[in-house]
Amino acid sequence: MEKRPFDIDIALERIEQAVQPWPKAALFQLAEEGHTSVFEQLLACMISIRTYDEVTLPVSRKLFARARTPAEVARLSWEELDALISPSTFHERKANQILAIAREVEEKSGGILPGDRDLLLSFAGVGPKCANLVLGVACGTPVISVDIHVHRVTGRWGYIAASTPEKTLVALEKKLPEQYWIAINRLLVPFGKHICTGTRPHCSTCPVLDMCQQVGVTEHR
Repeated sequence: MEKRPFDIDIALERIEQAVQPWPKAALFQLAEEGHTSVFEQLLACMISIRTYDEVTLPVSRKLFARARTPAEVARLSWEELDALISPSTFHERKANQILAIAREVEEKSGGILPGDRDLLLSFAGVGPKCANLVLGVACGTPVISVDIHVHRVTGRWGYIAASTPEKTLVALEKKLPEQYWIAINRLLVPFGKHICTGTRPHCSTCPVLDMCQQVGVTEHR
């Protein structure tokens, strides 16, 4: 079938409707539940690394029920913190990193973690994807967070041609209208999980099939 030119405005409007039945990406869901501080969002993002949202959400909720501020987390023992986040992948390492961050924020920033990208990136265990996601969700800072879903979907559309998530970020910063910089992650995580899946995507029910170039798709549903 002949494809119409890709229109990002129309595409994201359709996807907004299409993902309504599916759970929201973990950090956006936690923000809706009131966990909106930079510190809480950072901890949830660290917990989410190499961990499914289905695990990240209950683990983050359990941690925040026990401790939500840098001071409260800093008072936890490593053993207690590790037990709280143990369903998360690499939880021992994450417990070390989270405790170190909580103690540094308590000592150097008066117990409040500011929305400063350079500061976030200075912490062990925090990379650009995590820092950008935290700043977007907690602060409304216009930054793009590229995870595997954003990377795969925008490449499959033919909207971006980049070999890695890092290169996709650079390309999106040049092409994607700034008004969508935060929303692209919020929308494409559930879209990539449930419709534009890694293998055998659901092209037959995709709301943007008329625009999508289906780059690299050899088999679909």
